[in-house]
This record gives sequence, structure tokens and C-alpha cells, in this order.
Amino acid sequence: MTAEFDREPSQAIASICLRCPRPAKPKAFWTAWGPVFYRGRLDGTARLLCIASDPGPTERIAHRTLVGDAGQRVQGFLAKLGLTRSYLCVNAFPYALHPSWGPQADGLLAEPAEQEWRHQFYDAVRPPDLEAVIAFGANAQAAFELWPHKPNVPVERIPHPSSRDESALLHAWHDAVVRLRQKVTPDPDGSAGGPNYGSSFDEDDYAAIPRRDLPFGVPDFLGDDSAGRQGHPRHNNGVSRPSPDDGLTLLWKAPRDDSH
Repeated sequence: MTAEFDREPSQAIASICLRCPRPAKPKAFWTAWGPVFYRGRLDGTARLLCIASDPGPTERIAHRTLVGDAGQRVQGFLAKLGLTRSYLCVNAFPYALHPSWGPQADGLLAEPAEQEWRHQFYDAVRPPDLEAVIAFGANAQAAFELWPHKPNVPVERIPHPSSRDESALLHAWHDAVVRLRQKVTPDPDGSAGGPNYGSSFDEDDYAAIPRRDLPFGVPDFLGDDSAGRQGHPRHNNGVSRPSPDDGLTLLWKAPRDDSH
């Protein structure tokens, strides 16, 4: 058997990650667990670059971006394009942003040290044969617009996967899939001919995070919350913050194993 797992960044990219500055306004972020940088291919083979907003609890556990419920929605989106591996996901903010600071996100993204580091990171990980960019949500779109060396490729500016307006999300994602199927080359083991989004977000629109995107040795259920989404009561993420949130604690619950 061949173990699939993420081989981690090169030393050059890792050195940039190590220089990630702490937020200029630390109260705006969950800082206790540090930053999260990417998920996907850092070896130059990605043809699609996805920019998201900021990491959540599952992302902190996995140390990869877009792994929780929102990430599994994005993985389903990638599957509709026939992409199984040739993508790279990064964040607008490497630290998790408190929702109450959302209205000030543009100013936080424009902080000089934040911008300088983010642009250096984006430049370093930008794939050479990029075919398109997807900016998921307002923060990602603002970060992309601030990027001085942004690639001259088609850009899809669509709602974040955790948008509460499901109707608008489905409409925008459906149309983006139609356009991107004409621009992004599927992987040999993928298919871009499957169903597009319908009138509701179904379990078939999710996809588990591939093992090749995650560190070696993580449990099989990390990046696959299908059991929770189909459970009673439904819960969409296996990792959460307690209530009241102390800024220091994460709750991680494994799904029940009925095989024994």
C-alpha cells in the first residue's frame, strides 16, 4: 500500500510561513493556536487557486485550510470541475478572525505588515500554469484585489461556502461551475460532466478532504463530517469552540465507531 499524505512545504515556502507576523490587532483574532496557511499542491502543479477567508476550528486541528464543513463544500465544488489534486487553497487571513470584527476586515487586510507578508506568500506559492482563481467571499476578494502581482487569469468572485444565503450561494456557485468547466482542465481521474448544483445543498454536493491534502497520521474521519451532517441532531463540524468561548479551548469529537 502507498500512503497518501501531504509532504509539507519546501524549505523556501516554510521560511516565509515562519515569518508570518502576529496580527497588528490581536484582539480581532484567535491567536492561541497560531496561523494556518494552505491546503493542496505547493509543487507548482496546481491549475486552480482558491482563496478563502480565514481558518476555523477544524482547520486548526488539521493545520490545513478549508478542511471543515466549508472546506468539504469547496471540495465538492472542485469535484464538479473534475479536479482531484491540481488545486491550491490559501487564506486571506492566516489567523482566525472573530466574526464581530468582520466589518473591519478591509482595514485589517490592509495593515502594512499583514499585506507585505501575504503578498510575499502569495507570490511564492502562485502556480506557474494557473488557469483560474476563485475568491470565496468578501475577505478573499479584498485580499486578491490588494495583491500587486495578481495573476492575469479568469477570476470567479463568489460567496463564501459558509454563506447563510444558501439560495444566492447555490445560484452563484452553479454559474461559476458552468464557466470554469470551460477554463480549467480536469485531472485525469476526475470528471467535469457530473451534476451541477440544484435548488438545495445536498450531501452529494460535499466531498471528503483527500488524504493527500492532510498531514501523515491524522484519523480517517478528519475532513469527512458526513456522519454528523446525516446525524440526529445534525452537526456539520467535528471540531468546535466551547460556549462561552475562552479563546484557548477547542472541542474535537470523533464520530461513533459502530464496527466493534
